[in-house]
Amino acid sequence: MTTGPRAQRVCAAEQQAGFTLIEVMISIVVLTVGLVSLLGVFAVALRATQSSQADMIAKQLASEAMESIFTARDTGQSQWSDIQNVANGGIFTDPAATQPINNAGADGIVGTADDTLAGAKVLTLPGPDGIVGTADDVIMPLTNYQRSIAITPVLDSANNPIPTLRQVTITIFYTTSQFRTQKTYVLSGYISAFR
Repeated sequence: MTTGPRAQRVCAAEQQAGFTLIEVMISIVVLTVGLVSLLGVFAVALRATQSSQADMIAKQLASEAMESIFTARDTGQSQWSDIQNVANGGIFTDPAATQPINNAGADGIVGTADDTLAGAKVLTLPGPDGIVGTADDVIMPLTNYQRSIAITPVLDSANNPIPTLRQVTITIFYTTSQFRTQKTYVLSGYISAFR
């Protein structure tokens, strides 16, 4: 038996072993689970990206309604007593029944009863040339959006209504076009009688 460097190389070669078939199978299963999880993440990201335009439109419609309420108060066009739902003596439609998204009526205020006469609101998107206002513009109807405006009194610590403060809650109900998912966007704020 030799004990020199050549013998050490022979022993080392005999001790080295490759991956066994079981180790390869286990690594393939772990890799497959990781890749399937990664595909799931891509699917979620794709869904979020495709519904982002609908989400942005819902936010804009809610902001438009909120700004309209503040404009009604600030311009003096409406009295403080008018900044309520119809059931409470105001001019804004009741929240019990959601309303389609219409243009502002003759009073110029979004969310009032005369909006139905102004017709359905549409969104004009730029066409292939990327410029709004040309013949190739894309007209997008907002028929899959509905709005509810709730204006409620704010109560003090003794449960008495504060006469100069009201809470406004605007809810937009809509479905995304790609996945037909029912979604809701809620915008809440307060409005006071003071300008």
